[in-house]
Amino acid sequence: MQYVHGMSPETIAQLSNPASSEVQQMMEHNIIGLLGGLPSQHFDVEITTNRENLGRLLASAMMSGYFLRGAEQRMAFEDSLMSAETAPEPE
Repeated sequence: MQYVHGMSPETIAQLSNPASSEVQQMMEHNIIGLLGGLPSQHFDVEITTNRENLGRLLASAMMSGYFLRGAEQRMAFEDSLMSAETAPEPE
């Protein structure tokens, strides 16, 4: 918790907004999977936990986010390499 409180608001904003909607959807599905995904329109869902378990949930979500961000950056890098390989050479 101290780590998160020590982050600048700009860093938190940057980490909170994935570059693609696909990554955001994957994170949402991951967190729903961790919490349990009963549809709120049919169930009155209430989740209670203690500080330690909430910290574990946060750590899990952060690790998933780092993994997905790395995968997203790698895909962008591979796309740029493919574009560079297929670009016509200057005359």
